[in-house]
Order: sequence, then structure tokens, then C-alpha cells
Amino acid sequence: MKTIINFITVVFLCSVMLSFAPVEKLLIGSALPMPTTKMMTTSGKQTSIKDEALANGVLVMFSCNTCPYVIKNQERTIATITAARQMNIGSIIINSNAGLRSSEDSYKAMQAYAKAQNYKTAYAVDENNLVADAFGATRTPECFLFDKNLKLVYHGAIDDNPTNAAAVSRKHLLVAMTELYTAKPITVTESRSVGCGIKRNK
Repeated sequence: MKTIINFITVVFLCSVMLSFAPVEKLLIGSALPMPTTKMMTTSGKQTSIKDEALANGVLVMFSCNTCPYVIKNQERTIATITAARQMNIGSIIINSNAGLRSSEDSYKAMQAYAKAQNYKTAYAVDENNLVADAFGATRTPECFLFDKNLKLVYHGAIDDNPTNAAAVSRKHLLVAMTELYTAKPITVTESRSVGCGIKRNK
């Protein structure tokens, strides 16, 4: 019971710490925002979203180090990135928690987290949450899938049960990537992202 209460408390704190800066939702069919903006990655190299794109598109995932929802989706995140690579879809994970850059989402903390997760994709710092603002991203984790023309085809959650992988009935993102890879229409283009609020600089 104590563990459940602690989890609920952390989730609540994650939610109420959202910056109140307004963000505009990125619509399906929109062009990739800020495609060539360079960001520092945990490997010590600069990259852009366009740099990480492959022949069939690119997956952009907004995430962080400590959000309970991110932690519950760690294995699913890695599996999704692996599947994307197999479908010739690039990927990048972006940490936009500018408000926590001096603490749990510092660059050093990101490096340690990427190493612990054995990330095989770029984990990048979004300075002053500019990329998150351009995307209208508000949560971690929150996913944006772009096709080969860098147009948005899916936005939302990894699947329909962010807290319990065993109870997932539909893997929204994996289905969307598979449909993109096989040149089929995306059957579900949007789903609700459930997670901690991105901690923006006020």
C-alpha cells in the first residue's frame, strides 16, 4: 500500500509541476518542426532530428530520467526503438525538462540514464524546451512519428496501458510504424499521452 501511495504522490507532483506556458498542438500532416536544430546528445555529439531520420521516417519521443511513467515504459521504449530501426525508421529521444536541468534531468544524469538503459539511439538535450514548444509536447513519454517526407502520421502514447505492460491490448505506436513501413494507411493517428508534465523554464 505504501508503494502505491508513493507512486501516486510522485505522479501527482509530476503533473502539477507543468509550466503554464501555452503550447500549440501539432496536427497530423504537419511538417517536422525544427528539423535541423542541433542538440547535444549524451554521447557528446551534436545532432538534429533530421540527422536521425532514416529512409522510412523518424520517431521522436519526449522523455526524461525519473518520471514514473517513463520508468514503467523503459522496456517498451527500447523495444520500440529496436523495432523502428528494423523498419528503417530513425529515432531520437529528447529530454525537454529544462526546469530540472540542474537536478535529476541534468546532462550528467542523462548520460548515466542512457548508459543504464543501453540506449541505441540519440538521447538529446532540448535547451530551454524550444523543441518541445515547437511540437506542442506536454508529457513524458510522448511520441511523434513522421513519414519519409517528414510529415506527422502519428502522435500519442506507446500503447493503451502506460502503467501495466501485461494489460496492453493495442500497441498504438508499433502498429502505426508497421503500417508506415508497409505503406498502409495509419488506422489510429492519435492517442492520449499519459505521463508526467514536461518541466519547462518559466
